[in-house]
Amino acid sequence: MEYLLETREITKRFGGLTAVDKVSIGVRPGEVLALLGDNGAGKSTLIKMISGVYRPDEGEILIGGKKADIGSPMDALAAGIETIYQDLALAENLDVGANIFLGRERMKRKLGILRVLDDAVMASEAQTVLDRLDIHIPSLKSTIKTLSGGQRQAVAISRSIYWDAKVLIMDEPTAALGIAEQRKVLSLVKTLKEQGIGVIIISHQMYDVFEVADRLAVMRRGVKVGERIVKETTPDEVVGLMVGAETVGKKR
Repeated sequence: MEYLLETREITKRFGGLTAVDKVSIGVRPGEVLALLGDNGAGKSTLIKMISGVYRPDEGEILIGGKKADIGSPMDALAAGIETIYQDLALAENLDVGANIFLGRERMKRKLGILRVLDDAVMASEAQTVLDRLDIHIPSLKSTIKTLSGGQRQAVAISRSIYWDAKVLIMDEPTAALGIAEQRKVLSLVKTLKEQGIGVIIISHQMYDVFEVADRLAVMRRGVKVGERIVKETTPDEVVGLMVGAETVGKKR
């Protein structure tokens, strides 16, 4: 099956430092790719190139098999690439519907001339996407600051799916969550798989990776040092790749 998103020999330099060196990865529809590596391995820089924050110095990004020019975050959004960073980029003083439409609000005309927020439409559309993902939030009028960590993740995911994400990048989605909320987020990832979304997860949680990922790629010092099918590897082998105790091989 063709990749939804693929990088080929992608490279990023900052002065004399090569942060990402000729890295090739890809994710297919309904697949979860886990991106692993220690701090400083180059994972965040790689993701920022895919999401348009940085331009690659070399290599290319392909969407649906065709070369894409991802020069800004807006280019990435237009290509169907949504990224959820650890801070979630939610406005804590606004409600659920307002956050799903944050920056892309629905408007209506009042008295024929004034343009005002269409809160009713945004609330209705927000409920539709929450239902699609089987997410239960007691009241859409709740402000984000009153929600739990897992519920906030759910809102961020819902926002991405509403805006027709084909590929969803999640940076440490279960960090700082309790066990019960971690399971809810992982269940959401499985729902995304079932709906044909390609998901890339950056995680330090080995349990998360083996629970939801289909494949994993390991980076070390800016280089991809291994790629594995999750069902055919073990946590020990993955840790070995991360720390340099395993040799490159078994590329899938």
